[in-house]
Amino acid sequence: MLLGKRQLKSWPRLNRVVRGKRRVLFTSLSVAGCIIALRVAGFLQTWELTTLDQFFQFRPLEPVDHRIVIISIDEADLHKVGKYPIPDAQMAELLQKLHDAQPRAIGLDVYRDLPVEPGHTKLLQISQQIPNLVSIEHIQDEGELTVPPLSLLSQRNQAGFNNVVHDQDDKVRRGLLYWQPRDSSKARQSFALMLALKYLQADGITPRASADHTGEMQLGNAVFRRFRSDTGGYARADEGGYQILMNPRGPADSFHRVSMMDVLEKRVSPELLRDRIVLIGYTAVSLNDFVTTSYSSRMTGASQPIPGIELHANLISQIIGAALDGRMLIQTWSEPLEWVWILVWSGVGAGMSWKLRSPRIFALLLILIGTSLTGVCYLTLLKGWWIPVIPPMLAFLGSAIAITVYVARLQEELRRSKEFLNTIINTIPDPIFVKDQDHRWIVLNEAYARFLGHSLKELLQRSDYDVFPKHEADVFRQQDELVFNTGQEYQNEELFTNRNGITYQIETKRSLHKDAAGNLFLVGIIRDITQHKRLEAELKHTAAELVRSNAELQRSANQLSHIANHDSLTGLPNRKLFYERLEQELSWADENPRLVALLFLDLDGFKQINDSMGHDMGDLVLKSLADRLTGCLRGSDTVARLGGDEFIVILPAIPSAQDAAIVAEKLLTTVFQESSIAGHTVSITGSIGISLYPDHAQTAEMLIKNADTAMYRAKQQGKNCYEFSTAQESRLENAIDVGNSC
Repeated sequence: MLLGKRQLKSWPRLNRVVRGKRRVLFTSLSVAGCIIALRVAGFLQTWELTTLDQFFQFRPLEPVDHRIVIISIDEADLHKVGKYPIPDAQMAELLQKLHDAQPRAIGLDVYRDLPVEPGHTKLLQISQQIPNLVSIEHIQDEGELTVPPLSLLSQRNQAGFNNVVHDQDDKVRRGLLYWQPRDSSKARQSFALMLALKYLQADGITPRASADHTGEMQLGNAVFRRFRSDTGGYARADEGGYQILMNPRGPADSFHRVSMMDVLEKRVSPELLRDRIVLIGYTAVSLNDFVTTSYSSRMTGASQPIPGIELHANLISQIIGAALDGRMLIQTWSEPLEWVWILVWSGVGAGMSWKLRSPRIFALLLILIGTSLTGVCYLTLLKGWWIPVIPPMLAFLGSAIAITVYVARLQEELRRSKEFLNTIINTIPDPIFVKDQDHRWIVLNEAYARFLGHSLKELLQRSDYDVFPKHEADVFRQQDELVFNTGQEYQNEELFTNRNGITYQIETKRSLHKDAAGNLFLVGIIRDITQHKRLEAELKHTAAELVRSNAELQRSANQLSHIANHDSLTGLPNRKLFYERLEQELSWADENPRLVALLFLDLDGFKQINDSMGHDMGDLVLKSLADRLTGCLRGSDTVARLGGDEFIVILPAIPSAQDAAIVAEKLLTTVFQESSIAGHTVSITGSIGISLYPDHAQTAEMLIKNADTAMYRAKQQGKNCYEFSTAQESRLENAIDVGNSC
């Protein structure tokens, strides 16, 4: 920490340091080892989880996830139905109305293991008609169903388990994705995962093993890291099944919620439910189907649990948000990395106490660094990383206190060291200075005093801020701190203003030295490089002029290259550039299972425009047409002008001939489009011949020739149409009819 001049003068600082850095290292390792042992034993787990809860509650609230709608069965709904459990007839009617709204998935977070007449037969019929319905079940560790779902849904693999992982404080901070009971060879999917997968199927996303071969589940670009017993602040926790750390969106009411009676009485728009995940569950307080999460704790007052259905909504939102939107998943460091983290903060505490001996400064830094550590951990959680807070905080405090107790004053040894250094450096002609850890000059040679224009008496026990301009003193202090903090030798170029206001450019070599008592000193040797830097600047100016000249030559070369490869009238690629790109696309097609299409376009009756309106008008028509053709093609496509009114188009990497036909139709429409040019309304048509590589030809020349031949056949068929080459017609005559648009 950099200290101002007044602080250095008013706060007493010891000029002696601990004998050797081995004491600091030993203290850091010892304290860190004790804290790591407490961490592994689980004594710090409660504090760490409580801190995590507070971090979650301080996070900015996320917007409502509109992909999930909760159909709540609250006290008012139970009162209107007049019966609990809700009869199967009402449940069947609710499912039918929801199914009619066409959601992607329907989740029934209501146990239906026993018939609730009337209407059980109707409920079975409706359930059989809804393929995207997922019911809930509860299973024991041995694999027995504590509460089974409807047998029909279980047989069709439309049931997911409802088991929840509770921590020691009964909070839910983890979610289950898979669970393999002891007597089963097949892992079961959780209720939340099964609904998320049904939603993601519409986007073509299915579970697969992660690309890093760790066996973790990957959905889209998101890898769901499996919870381990030592993950984050946990120690020796149950890691059964496939658990992940929960990342809830917020407190209660983080999802759109409507009541069951609103749906039954048609007060809910189908648009609210269409293409979404619809969850049906109890929110009635009397049923006590509530859980506590990280957002439930409060500094004052009772905790605020959330309904179980909203817990499922949070886990579903976490899965599909990560797979589709890249929403962060909570990640943690490995246990060895956490140990390094603790050791680093233990070293920080020991190092700080070793350098700063003032109790007041120590107390201030204690608050500052503790706040900084907490802030860093909070900010990393906002980025999706949960790193320890309590263990490094305790390690920092423990090592700092231990070093503070150990430090002793060694004033006499420091005085002797100063006398010894002063005797040596006065024999050296270069300006030399020696500073203590307070950044004060304690030894200077005569050459330094002459260079600065002050006497030795005026400079000793003063700092850079007492003599130099602030901007120069800031640089000197920064370089001094770099040497003190790293212990490495550094050489730096700086500005140096003497007493007469003359500014020099100097090169200062700084190094760190230690006397027999363990006191650290910074020794600096200065060399005047003002004349050298002036010559160097002149050389740089000459080099810059050469670079500018070379850039001008390069721009001229680029312009010549563009002229050589593009048509002078339309700006389209010319015949030379067209052949180069065609060869590139054919080479790419040889290595990839895609087609390359060549479309040969010739304008119908263009000669009449030249004869009736003049060649200048014809040129304007060609330029306008070139712009329209370029605008209706992909960026990867190439349209070139071969000459006259002939254009040719390369369509690389197309899946089928049908795609080439679609583009040909689009080109014909673009050509036929009326345009106003120079006050004249012009309307023309074109004929297109299409050939495909490798179906119609194996070389570029034959591909062009076949497209040209097909174009002439299009003209013979009545113009303003396209024709595939005859080889394509014979290949596709039993497949699809894309050979002729005339």
